[in-house]
Amino acid sequence: MGAPDSARAISVEAGQGCFVGLFDAMASPCEILIESEDRELATRLTRTAADEAWRIEDKFSRYLPGNVVGCINSCDGKPVEVDEETASLLDFAATLHALSDGRFDITSGVLREVWSFDGGDHIPDREAVSDVLQRVGWNRVSWRRPVLALQPGMEIDLGGIGKEYAVDRVAGILSEAAACSVVVNFGGDLAVTRPPQQRRAWRVGIEAVSATGGKGETVLQVRSGALATSGDSRRFLLKDGVRYSHILDPRSGWPVEGAPRSVTVAADTCTESGMLSTLAILEGYNAETFLDGEEVKYWCRR
Repeated sequence: MGAPDSARAISVEAGQGCFVGLFDAMASPCEILIESEDRELATRLTRTAADEAWRIEDKFSRYLPGNVVGCINSCDGKPVEVDEETASLLDFAATLHALSDGRFDITSGVLREVWSFDGGDHIPDREAVSDVLQRVGWNRVSWRRPVLALQPGMEIDLGGIGKEYAVDRVAGILSEAAACSVVVNFGGDLAVTRPPQQRRAWRVGIEAVSATGGKGETVLQVRSGALATSGDSRRFLLKDGVRYSHILDPRSGWPVEGAPRSVTVAADTCTESGMLSTLAILEGYNAETFLDGEEVKYWCRR
């Protein structure tokens, strides 16, 4: 996350019965589908969406040392008082940690020091993983809203919830700014502001990857709500015929066993969809059982 100003541009193209606003944010291609024939409106909405996405990226990217996450990660054990928006995200992260029995943990980002999911075959040794694991664990963090204190050497990474939060923020802003239906799609995680009027539904394609490597696309008809997808189709390791997912269990420091290749969940908000798809992946072999228990619509591919 984080991009130079020169890379921050928007474009607006005519689509089928809509305008499509395009920009990049949070290491993802972003598009805004606007059911309107008014190009000026489409341009204004796209600019509004991009500005909010970039604001969130600038504030919460772990790659930018001067922002709130950078300050927390460089505090060397000293307590840091955070603003309301950051506190709400930390509360949400703490809730996910509890709901997942520790499987979701925003302090697990330091495991990237030993794991690099580039499609290669380098597997770290267990001692190296164990060493880094000493700096992982939300239970080691002191969080008393609005004050957070990490132990020296620990870090937080809000990337696991930031994009879905940005989708919902942008969708809320655009819903108030325009009476037409708008789809906010950030790298496949999306929300619809209101049901479309000029079509029965928005057609949304979800890339699916089979266990044998073949690809296909599931096309959904979406009128309202949100979708989010979690998976490892592009980030993995392959060693001696064994595929290692980039989804790590922060309790062990090793990839989740039996994780689906991808999980897409439909819910009222993108944050909820993302929460459920992520928790399902972290359940590994029990992903479908977990989602069935939540009584949500989902698409799971192994």
